[in-house]
Formats: sequence, C-alpha cells, structure tokens
Amino acid sequence: MIKISDAILTASGVALLLMPLQASAGTLSLPKDATVAVQAVDSLILAGGETRLDDILLRPAGGAVEASHELPEYCVLVGDARQDGDRLRITTKSLTCIETDGGDSDIYSGSLSAAGYELDGSYGIVACDGERCELDADHVFHLKLASALEIEEQDNPSARINEQRRQANGAGIANPIPAERPDPDDM
Repeated sequence: MIKISDAILTASGVALLLMPLQASAGTLSLPKDATVAVQAVDSLILAGGETRLDDILLRPAGGAVEASHELPEYCVLVGDARQDGDRLRITTKSLTCIETDGGDSDIYSGSLSAAGYELDGSYGIVACDGERCELDADHVFHLKLASALEIEEQDNPSARINEQRRQANGAGIANPIPAERPDPDDM
C-alpha cells in the first residue's frame, strides 16, 4: 500500500506542500492540477506527413525531477501525441499501476485525463522541427491532471493465490509436498 506522508518544506518563508500519490482504503487518488514527472517508454517519431501517434506508452520518471506528486514505480500510462507547430501535444487517457509492499501488491487501472508540459511549465513538449517531431525516451516532462483522479483497487487473483500458499504450511493443494518417487536414473 502506498504510504501517505506529507512533507512540508519551507523556502524563503513560503511553505510548500508536497504530497505523494495517495492510496487509502483501496483507492488511488490525485487532486486536480497535480503534476507528475514522466517520460516515454520508447522514443517517439512523427515524420513524412504523420501528425499524430495514438496509444503511446509513458512511464514515471522517478524522483529525479521535482513534481507535486509521484506515481508508483510500476506504472504505465497510455496517451496520444499530435504535432502542433514546434510542440508535441501529449494527452493521456488511461493508466495502470502496481503498488508493491513486500510480497503484497495492489493493482489500480482506470482513466486519466492529463496533458504534457515542459518542466518550465509551458504547454506541450518542444520536440518538433518543421515536419519532423522526435521525443527521446530520456526526455522528462510533467503531466498535469485536468481532473481529480480516483481509482478503486482492482481484484488481484495472484495475491489470493499467494495468500493461500503462505497459509498452507506445506499441506494441501495450495502448496503440495512433492510425492516420493524413485529416481529414474536409479532404475
């Protein structure tokens, strides 16, 4: 489960509130206008008259770049990209995240409405030169949420299977003890 912790930083007499992604009672939530640092899973290229890419994959950029919130390490976001002058406009439509805590994992999957911004706060990603756009996979940018995110935890069948195995203590079908059989090489 994601730990909820608020860190209050004081800089130049101004208190800033930085909050990690929140998951409580089986709900993953982020407020409207939250920003998260992301990058493309693979480099994106628009060329030869192509002006749009659908179903691009994004992932969290980790803690290397400052943002108002962080996504779990194991997350994939799906979105679209289209050329608009010298910028690549990126919008998201869904995400799936797996939050791990020891041997347990929680799965969250749902809709996400967010747009890409450069780290300086300007709308769109500077990635185009004429009719060609290229966004390297190591280019980190912010996604800013257009609306609050509230996703309920999904059913996780593997978690139930693992729990049965832990409770079986070597007996039963969840964790069977291998039968004693002669070694075929000894025959």
